[in-house]
Amino acid sequence: MQTQSAPKLIKIIPPKPEFSSENRIDIRPKRVAAYCRVSTDKEQQEHSFETQKEMYTDMIMMKPNWQMAGIYADEGITGTIAKKRPDFMRMIEDCRKGKIDLIITKSVSRFSRNNLDCLLYVRELKEMGIPIIFEKEGINTLQVSSELLITLFSGLSQAESESISMNVKIGKRQSLKNGNVPFSYKSFLGYRKGADGKPEIDEEQAVVIRRIFSEYLAGKSLLDIAKGLTADKIPTARGKTNWSSARVQSILTNEKYKGDALLQKTYIVDCISKKSKKNNGELPMYYVENNHPAIIERTVFDRVQEEISRRNSKKKVKQVGTKTELGKYSSKYALSEILYCGNCGTPYRRCTWSKNGKKKIVWRCISRLDYGKKYC
Repeated sequence: MQTQSAPKLIKIIPPKPEFSSENRIDIRPKRVAAYCRVSTDKEQQEHSFETQKEMYTDMIMMKPNWQMAGIYADEGITGTIAKKRPDFMRMIEDCRKGKIDLIITKSVSRFSRNNLDCLLYVRELKEMGIPIIFEKEGINTLQVSSELLITLFSGLSQAESESISMNVKIGKRQSLKNGNVPFSYKSFLGYRKGADGKPEIDEEQAVVIRRIFSEYLAGKSLLDIAKGLTADKIPTARGKTNWSSARVQSILTNEKYKGDALLQKTYIVDCISKKSKKNNGELPMYYVENNHPAIIERTVFDRVQEEISRRNSKKKVKQVGTKTELGKYSSKYALSEILYCGNCGTPYRRCTWSKNGKKKIVWRCISRLDYGKKYC
């Protein structure tokens, strides 16, 4: 015979009063940091930084349980890439080291204009118990509904950046279409900015350019030319005295030395990653003739291009397993002297990658492998 079971009862055990959010007053001192990004205009930037510094200092010092943990500011740097903002990353690192308890900033757009970055760091800091207070939007990231609002506002900030970037991009492309040639004098050997704002020949540097073209036509290899320049301690455009084959080749193939300019060789993929990609026909290019004074005569420049093509097409096989002038072992592998880089035209080299004890055969561009992505 079954006995009647007692009805199930549920008793509520209330939380302790001292842990109730309504009754609890956090009197522990908080180390508070402020983050701001300021304008790219120098005078406006200095004024803005000082204004924000004074404002945040007053705000933090007026709170009885707040202590100044520092003011972090990135000046004239885009908000779309967190890792390119040194003070922002320093602030995040200080949070990881336990030096900061609270962050205040003007708005979501000042914190980040990249939706993914914004949520990534908000969540990381939230897990550490570090709230971010966005003054303009009135958001505290420890509140339950904060992530939805942050997603909305950071998405709008990113969209605004993309819109601004597109307007700037359209303006730049129209400028290129009109034949306005940008010159980066600090990284371009042989020219300097004249009194009229236009490029003029720097005769001291032009001697080096003419030497490179002359020696190449005389039969010297790229490597031999580079070694000679390094031995003579001749500085590059950036003041270094270490020359490479890739650097010499970039000079020999640059149409600016004959007074012309090919525009839009590369383009920025998007405003978030800001990655530069070689223009392989995705966008129009513009060739401007007689844009500036030539260091190298057209006939000499054209002869050099013909010589480059002749050397590249010439078979350099000596015997199996021996190095060629191309810097690889000809005929040793099936793809030797067949694979060339689509970006810079340098041959590929067979390499072995090792990871977790496993080996993998890959082919890589020699210029990128030996000298880095700057040359490819």
